[in-house]
Amino acid sequence: MGGAYLGRALRSPVAFVTERHEALTAIRRDLHAHPELGFEEHRTAALVAERLRQWRIEVHAGVGRTGVVGVIRGRAEGSGRAIGLRADMDALPIGEENEFAHRSQRHGLMHACGHDGHTTMLLGAAQYLAATRDFDGTVYAIFQPGEEGHAGARAMIDDGLFARFPADEVYALHNWPGLPLGHIGLNPGPMMAAADRVRITLSGRGGHGAHPHLTVDPVLMAAQVIAAAQSIVARNVAPLEAAVLSLCAVQAGNLEAFSVVPREAHISGTVRAFNHSVQATIEARLRELAQSTARAFGGTAQVSYERVYPATINHQPQYEFAAAVAEDLVGRDKVARNLPPSMGAEDFSFMLQVRPGCYARLGQGGGEDCWLHSTRYDFNDAAIPLGSGFLAALAERRLPLRTT
Repeated sequence: MGGAYLGRALRSPVAFVTERHEALTAIRRDLHAHPELGFEEHRTAALVAERLRQWRIEVHAGVGRTGVVGVIRGRAEGSGRAIGLRADMDALPIGEENEFAHRSQRHGLMHACGHDGHTTMLLGAAQYLAATRDFDGTVYAIFQPGEEGHAGARAMIDDGLFARFPADEVYALHNWPGLPLGHIGLNPGPMMAAADRVRITLSGRGGHGAHPHLTVDPVLMAAQVIAAAQSIVARNVAPLEAAVLSLCAVQAGNLEAFSVVPREAHISGTVRAFNHSVQATIEARLRELAQSTARAFGGTAQVSYERVYPATINHQPQYEFAAAVAEDLVGRDKVARNLPPSMGAEDFSFMLQVRPGCYARLGQGGGEDCWLHSTRYDFNDAAIPLGSGFLAALAERRLPLRTT
């Protein structure tokens, strides 16, 4: 039927997508086989744009470098309202260990977070909305680049996303292995933590390991800093606040130079929190701890503390609306209205800082290898109809046609 109007006889967006499940699964698996990193999603963006044009959707490419926005106008536009539906497109620098036919064809890259599924679900929603146009207003299908640490959402905003495509609200859906297939989870406040990047350089005086009294040992400083840093959250953050400080990597010297004390040691890690004041406390204490520890051993410390992503915090009215739509689709017993927040981070947070909206999770089910960022992760294609249907239903019900 192509882009023809299908009318109200259509059972539901889930049913519409179910009828096209095989074709959408083929798209998803093609994307999985051809992963691209942030701001390198040229093939993915081209595929998205091609499909949108096939469905007679207005396409704007190159938004935020490699982002794509599809503009879908309703059968009526008298409301003057618009909403945005967002999906991320990028993959991760992880080598895939799966053996199925659609495994990654690019060495060292894979879709280990399910963004191939997110892109496909938004394509399914866009196809339905373009076919029916059964709403009053405009829907912007936002295909975002560079979510995995590249702040692609901010890049799109800086490129005029909401000035050019003035959505009143914005919604996003992320797959979640911790929920059973067919379930949807969300909550009325923080969904994901803020993500901060920490880098510490400890400088001393290198020398011979046989004469350590002539050195200022940065390896010893690093050991003390790492051990002492574990007290920062435990003794400076209120027990009812959530925070994580993880120093995850250390680099000092050369493993082959076993008798050489190096001049520098480098530490990197991350801080996760939901509260700005908690972030500020951890940053201040970490700086004080690293610098005073280095001084105590005769060295110096430089601390770089970068606030990468803000916390992803849902807005109450949009949460209530999204939860009601989810319950209508799958039943109240399959909607987790108070899903515990994750200490992971998500750059949809930038969009929620400038537009009200809601971020929800879609159950994936799966076994022990079904974990995000795992070398054996694969998006569950059985979730596509519900994910697409949920996104489309958000648009239709937020922009209802007036009845006469």
